Amino acid sequence: MSDVRTKLVFYGAVSVDGYIARNNHSLDWLLGTEGEEEIGYEDFYATIDIILMGRKTYDQILNDVPGEFPYKGKQCYVFSRTITGSNNLVDFINEDIVEFTKSLEKLSEKRIWVVGGGEVLYPLLQEELIDEFIIQIAPSVIGRGIPLFIPGEQENQLKLLNVKRNKQLAELHYELKRDI
Repeated sequence: MSDVRTKLVFYGAVSVDGYIARNNHSLDWLLGTEGEEEIGYEDFYATIDIILMGRKTYDQILNDVPGEFPYKGKQCYVFSRTITGSNNLVDFINEDIVEFTKSLEKLSEKRIWVVGGGEVLYPLLQEELIDEFIIQIAPSVIGRGIPLFIPGEQENQLKLLNVKRNKQLAELHYELKRDI
C-alpha cells in the first residue's frame, strides 16, 4: 500500500490496567498525571486533519473541558443515534461507523484521529481500518471502568514502531500488520 493515503490513528491514554475512563466516564484518574510536562500531544495534534468520536466521548469532553472546545478548527464528526445535523463545532453522523469511515478514505493524505474508544473503535478494528495506535499508559490502576478494547473475536496483529517515555507516561506506537 502506498503511504499517500488516508490514515486512521487511535491516540489515547489508558490506565495500567487497560481502562480509558471510569464507569461514569470520568477521567479524574488521568488528570494531573502528566502535570505541566510535555507529553507529545501538541506534536501529534498538529498532524491531524479530521477527528472521529462517539456521542458519549463528545458529551464527556463538553463536560470535562471548560471553555473553548478543544478541537475547534478541525473537521470533527460525532457518531450519534439521536442527534442529527451539525452545530458550530461538529457534524453529527447517523450512518454506519464503518461505511462512513470508508467514505473518508477517499480523501488522500489525510490523518484521522479516532478519539475515545469502545463503541467507535470496535467496528473499525473489526474491519482492520485503524492504521496506527499511539497508546499512552498512565501511572494509575483504577480497578474497573471502560476498557479501551471491547472483547471480540477479531484479532489485529500489530508491529511496534516506537516506545517513548513522556515524563510519567509510557507511550507505545504501533502500526497494523497488513496481509500483503
